[in-house]
This record gives sequence, structure tokens and C-alpha cells, in this order.
Amino acid sequence: MSDSTTNPAPETSEHSVVPAAEAFASAEASAHAEHGTDARGPLSKPFRWLSIGMFAIIFIAAFEAMAVTTIMPLVARDLDGIALFALAFAVPLAAGIIGMVLAGNWTDRSGALPSLVTSAVLFVVGLLIAGTAPNMIVFIIGRFVHGLAGAAVIVPLYVIVARMYPERLRARVFAGFAAAWVIPSIIGPALAGAVAETASWRWVFLGVIVLLLPAAAMMLPPILRVRDQVQGDPSVPWSLGRVGWAVLTAASALALSLSKELADPWRWIVAIAAVVLVAVAARPLMPAGTLRAARGMPATVLLRLIVAGAFFGSEIYLPYLFIERYDFSPSLAGAVLTGAGVTWAAASWLQGRLGDRVSNTQAVQIGAGLLAVSLVVVLLVAAFTLPPVIAFVAWTLAGGAMGFMYPRFSVAVLKLSPVSSQGFNSAALSIGESLGAAVALAITALASSAIVGGAFTADFAVTVAIAVVAVVLAPRVRPRGADVASIDA
Repeated sequence: MSDSTTNPAPETSEHSVVPAAEAFASAEASAHAEHGTDARGPLSKPFRWLSIGMFAIIFIAAFEAMAVTTIMPLVARDLDGIALFALAFAVPLAAGIIGMVLAGNWTDRSGALPSLVTSAVLFVVGLLIAGTAPNMIVFIIGRFVHGLAGAAVIVPLYVIVARMYPERLRARVFAGFAAAWVIPSIIGPALAGAVAETASWRWVFLGVIVLLLPAAAMMLPPILRVRDQVQGDPSVPWSLGRVGWAVLTAASALALSLSKELADPWRWIVAIAAVVLVAVAARPLMPAGTLRAARGMPATVLLRLIVAGAFFGSEIYLPYLFIERYDFSPSLAGAVLTGAGVTWAAASWLQGRLGDRVSNTQAVQIGAGLLAVSLVVVLLVAAFTLPPVIAFVAWTLAGGAMGFMYPRFSVAVLKLSPVSSQGFNSAALSIGESLGAAVALAITALASSAIVGGAFTADFAVTVAIAVVAVVLAPRVRPRGADVASIDA
């Protein structure tokens, strides 16, 4: 058993392109040998039930995420935990960092199935704890457990896509993952609000379990049929050191979230120290060169972290803004998330159809630019109390921006990953997403606590600044070297 924290993923450059491409060519050849030539799309006969099973898992995760965002103001009031509002979101994001590192290492070593099944079981346990919590502390413990497991589920799904689907279908599969957010985005927020108003917010968590069981029953048979193709490599060592870095990263992110509760100047001292610790501890969990935005895979992982911080750091405050300032009901406030979910899925479908007519770099540049513009408009609504419909339109555009670029992060990174590091690099993408959102939530909470009477304005000002950084760094998704055309397609 190894305690090494050495990064198994090579830094993206022209020297790492050929081995990665050869690994994927081998995986694709295996997929064609297994499924024959009748593979016109993710829902064609060879892949149909496998795709539907994975889409169902994403559907459940989307419903839970949208529902919690809508009902959290009610949960915080009922459990007398308004002061822990941001922490209730930050805890599952931080826990997800640990879950994804464990799942990535486990998946590379033992294959996708063990980590997938274990994560699903823990997800149910976490929902039970949250749904029956007598106080905010127990509720946050439940959020920790289902955050740990919910994030870990994504890693084996990414590896299944990389191993089982031809390269030409992967962008469409990831677009399908985005499309699985459509129905939850349309009905999830309003339904969660209605359930909370007519029964109890607790049934939102317990009801997700009812949805998860049939989805798991549908998913398991096709996964079992392909388990030989998603086996791990037992020579990949367990890395206790990397798990330790993940725990330190999560703890630092939580310390950043809690720093706003301290008095001046300690809140700023603790916050600065926590940011430094996050950067140091996260480094071994990412491809080499990520924190300096090295071109190619490292910059791609970093960009996903940044845009996740900008988008999700804004998303949790929008329903809160409408409930507190515009006196919306929870169901109506949740409906603001619907437009973004629909446009996310539609834009994701569009980029999948465009294929190599729009490169990965171009897709990220377009998406980052549109996201920044959208968040500026939301900031203006919060700052000048403009009509809420303006924020709804802007947030709908923001969803489209995310949908257009998000699948390309996964396509670009997996294309450059050796088979033995697919779990690690898939985990790095998801870790970046969780870490970006957790840090953004903590910084917005600090900013709002420092500005009396302008909390929402401060929140959205922070996320606008983060989005601007994404616009500046987006061109670095394109790798250097002679093979750029083949990589960036």
C-alpha cells in the first residue's frame, strides 16, 4: 500500500499527446469489438440501457441539487440555522472532494462497479440523515454523507464513458448527462417548493430515496454486463497520502466558510490562511501545472473550477434574493432555476451536434464570455432592485453558457488521459467543480458579512469577478504542439 502523492497524470504537452491518443484508440477499438458497428448514438442498441441507466443517476443528482437550493431558506429557518446557511452548501461540496479522490483511486485500481455501488448506498444514508435531522448540526452531517457519496458517483460514470463509448460519441454522452438535468430543472425547484409548503421540506430528501431505488434497479444490470470492460488495474497503488491531502483540502475549505463567524481581524486572517492551505493541499489532487494554468489539460481542469465557482456561487443566492427582497413564494423562487436548466441542456445538445466544427477551446471561450455577461446583469438587478424578470432572463443565458462549454471540459481531459489515470483525471475535474463552488460560497459569505445592507450585491460582485478570470484564462485550454488540431477538435 503506497502513501505516495505523486501525480499519475502527465502534464499536458505535445509529448503526452501520442500515448494518451493511443490509449483511447485501444479503448475505442475494444468498444467497437464488443458492440459491433451499430452504434450511431448513445441510445442506439449497443448502448441503450447503459446510457439510460447513467442518465437516470444524473437525473436523481440533479433533482436533489435543484430541490435543496430551493428549500434551504425554509430548512435554515425551521432548524434555527440561518447563520449556517452557506455552510450547509459548503459542507457537501467539501465532502465531495474526499469522495472523489477515494472514488478515483478505487476506480483506477478496482474498476468502476465497486465504487459506484458503495457511493449509491451512502447517498441514501445521507439523505435519510438530512431528512430526519432534529437540528441544523445533524442536518449538516447528513449533507456531508450524501455530498461525499453523490460526488463519488460521478467518477466511475466518467470512466465508463471513456472505456465503453467510441470517441465520436463521448461528447454526445456528456451532452446527455446535461440533458438529464432538463426535467429536474423544469419541475424540481417548483415541486420542491410545493412539497415544502404543503407537507414538509423533509419529504424533499426522503422522496429522493424513492426515486433513487428504481433508477438503481434499472442501471445495475447493464453495468454488470460491461464490468469486464471497466475493470481496474490492481497495480495502481492505494494512495493514503492523496486521501490525506483531500481531507486537508476539505477542512481548509470549511475553515474558509466558517471564518465569517469570527470577529475582525481574525475572520480575515483565518480566511487568508485557509485559501493558502486550499491551494497547497489541492495541488497533489490535480494534474501537474493546474494551479499555474499550464496549457491543455491543467488549464482545462482549472477553468472548470473557476466557472463552477462563478455559476454555483451565484445559483444558491438567486432564490434567496427573490424570497427575501421580492417576497416570492419558495415554489416561484425556485422556478428561476428552471430556465437555466433548460438552456443548459439545449446548449449542451447543440455543442454535441456541432462536434469538431467548434473546438473545445472555442466552446469554453464562448461559454465563459456569455457567463460573465449574464452575471453582470444579475449583479445590476441586485444592486439597483431592477425587475426580477431581468435576472430570470440573465440566469437563463447563464445556463446556456454553462451547457455549451461544460461537456467540452470532460471530452478534452479524457482524450488526454492514459487509461490507468482516467479515474484520477475524472476525479480532478469533479474536485475542481466542488472546490470552486465551495470557495466561491465562502468568499461570497465573507463579502456579504462585511457589507451592511448590501449582502446580495456583494455576493454577485464576487461571482462576476470570478467569471472575468475565466474569460481571461479560457484561451489556455488549447494545448501547445503539433497535435493541437487533433486534440482540440
